[in-house]
Amino acid sequence: MTLQHETRTIDLGIEGMTCASCVSRVEKRLGRLDGVEASVNLATEKARVHFPAAISIDELLEAVRAAGYRASVSAASAAPAAPAAATVSAAGPAPDADRAHAASDPLLTRLVISAVLTVPVVVLAMVPALQFPFWQWLSLVLAAPVVVWGGWPFHRAAAVNLRHGALTMDTLVSLGTLTAFAWSLWSLFFGHAGMPGMTHEWTFGVRGTPGGDIYLEVAAGVITILLLGRVLEARSKRRAGQSLRTLLDLAPLEVSVLRGGDRDEHEERVTVAGLRPGDRFVVRPGERIAADGVVVRGEAGVDESMLTGEPAPVDARPGSAVTAATIVHGGSLVVEARRVGADTRLAQIARLVEDAQLGTSRAQRLADRISAVFVPIVIVLAAATAIVWVATGSPVEQAVTAAVAVLVIACPCALGLATPVAILVGTGRGAERGILITGPEALDRAGDVDTILLDKTGTLTTGRMSVTRVTVADGVDAAHAVGIAAALERGSEHPIARAIVEAADASGSAAGGARANGFRAHAGLGVDGVVDGVATAAGRPGFLTELGFLMPTGLARRAADSDDTIVAVGWAGEVRAVIEVGDTVRDGAREAIERLRSLGLRPALVTGDAERPAARVAAQLGIDEVHAGVSPEGKLEIVRAAQSRGHRVAMVGDGVNDAAALAAADLGIAMGGGTDAAASASDLALTRDEPGAIADAVSLARATLRTIRGNLFWAFAYNVAAIPLAAAGFLNPMIAGAAMAFSSVFVVLNSLRLRRA
Repeated sequence: MTLQHETRTIDLGIEGMTCASCVSRVEKRLGRLDGVEASVNLATEKARVHFPAAISIDELLEAVRAAGYRASVSAASAAPAAPAAATVSAAGPAPDADRAHAASDPLLTRLVISAVLTVPVVVLAMVPALQFPFWQWLSLVLAAPVVVWGGWPFHRAAAVNLRHGALTMDTLVSLGTLTAFAWSLWSLFFGHAGMPGMTHEWTFGVRGTPGGDIYLEVAAGVITILLLGRVLEARSKRRAGQSLRTLLDLAPLEVSVLRGGDRDEHEERVTVAGLRPGDRFVVRPGERIAADGVVVRGEAGVDESMLTGEPAPVDARPGSAVTAATIVHGGSLVVEARRVGADTRLAQIARLVEDAQLGTSRAQRLADRISAVFVPIVIVLAAATAIVWVATGSPVEQAVTAAVAVLVIACPCALGLATPVAILVGTGRGAERGILITGPEALDRAGDVDTILLDKTGTLTTGRMSVTRVTVADGVDAAHAVGIAAALERGSEHPIARAIVEAADASGSAAGGARANGFRAHAGLGVDGVVDGVATAAGRPGFLTELGFLMPTGLARRAADSDDTIVAVGWAGEVRAVIEVGDTVRDGAREAIERLRSLGLRPALVTGDAERPAARVAAQLGIDEVHAGVSPEGKLEIVRAAQSRGHRVAMVGDGVNDAAALAAADLGIAMGGGTDAAASASDLALTRDEPGAIADAVSLARATLRTIRGNLFWAFAYNVAAIPLAAAGFLNPMIAGAAMAFSSVFVVLNSLRLRRA
């Protein structure tokens, strides 16, 4: 491969983007470089860039700076661009998340201080009874810091965009607030607004006394309201990196590595970063495995639920492959490391999550898209209004007043409220119902999904092992058989053992309270001992047969036909019972599936479990499409395959194994009680651990989205109707400000309807 054709991939952190037009500008600027392709994510403030080796990283950074934004090489791991492609990457996502978090703190401070200063300005302007001599000057003192300092993010963004020939909503915010503020200064210093004894002329035209009105409450109020929206956006951006951090946090920080030869072998505690392929390390019960590798000594059960989602541990013995971050139960293992650090399967899943987040970012704030046309039209109309008034012989003051009225009436106060207020009400209502909505992107995605993929374990089933059936030999009491097994299993932390003990305790079996003597555990096979003076064993049917216990034909047939995990229980030389342990369908799961169908969604079951138990659960719930034995990567592929066929896909899950699919789906829904990684990769997170909450979440998200769209429609419709009146001189700026305030009240009241959703 020649240098010219070698492809590299890098993630750049982009600072200063505020809307969809910013995303487009960065992508276009990078795309001007030969052979460079870029995908920019507004939510995470990152750009995934594929570029030829002939292009330097400095050239990429300079291109972003030329577009008007700050760029740096991101610390997040970059995925391979193509086969044989070189990849520029580093070790973890935390610095980007920390940067977003650090950026939000001063923004929140700016909001709080601006709100404290704005409230008295608005109250004094709106309540004449509170107005005292020279109250306007107090308003000026309070409003000036809000307009200049509080509005600095908008003014700076407007200036940067203007320098690059772009007009955005920041432009209208900055121009409208600064114009209202400047006109207020003119009225105070050169008119008579600040003189005691002078009254405002409340007319519906601008031909009254010019210079008598001030609009400080308009300037300060718009800034404060839009700062609220920016704070909400910053919180959403911080959350975008959380899924990667929670995934990487699953890996242990230290590991016990075996050093020396056979005679002087000893353990040395080292950091995971110091682990190398070929090293042998020890994993004790309850510890997480530090790297992908192969077992060389020991036997134990390994909890791979982070990968498969299934609660039953997998037997591990010499020669078995094991995965980093999985947990060892019931024994110790010596593992030879094969893949460490960024090469482990856990790290690969983390990269899949990040790739999916970049790939599905739609950056589709409706107000930002419309502003590309709306903002320049408003500015042209304001300028044209002033020119027409002057050209027709009217005084300059009247021309300026009409132009200010146009800008004030168009100033996007209602637009600024349309999304954040609806989200505040919708998320508040959602919190009451156990539904957490991450932001407007999630709502936009919820509006048009037509397919919903559901994980089985922990989503439609309890995710917790329990005794589902007990089959006994003739003359044997089922509760007594479970009690005998519990006497052997009591004290074990194995999920199957806990299920049997809980069943015995619930039945009140006297045998379950006994303790086994001569207890022996056989990792991955079963246990044996003496209960009430009788040799007893519990475990796999084959294990009991090897110990010499006879298996009745009826019990053997039941064990072979079951879809669940089988625990055979025997005493006095014969197997007396077969206990089936498995996952059970949650209450209300079938009703939840029917509700999802009523919302126009086609359900499908996607699980890492085996085909037979998956088919059994699907049949119970009335689901026709089943994907069983699916890996985390396989779930991601199923999501992408459905999307490639034109479907809008929702994914519901609760485990680390679902994180990549949740992030890739058009709408990710994390079940309550699931892992942090799943919740962080999702768009909707449920605190209620109930299947019915899935349909509730989709329904509420769609209702909130309808409210946002309604708010935006009426806000723009108000502008379309009111701007001509202001330009024609039928609204002075004060009336325009009051009309704008009314549009904001309407948006708030419309949003409050969600309280009944």
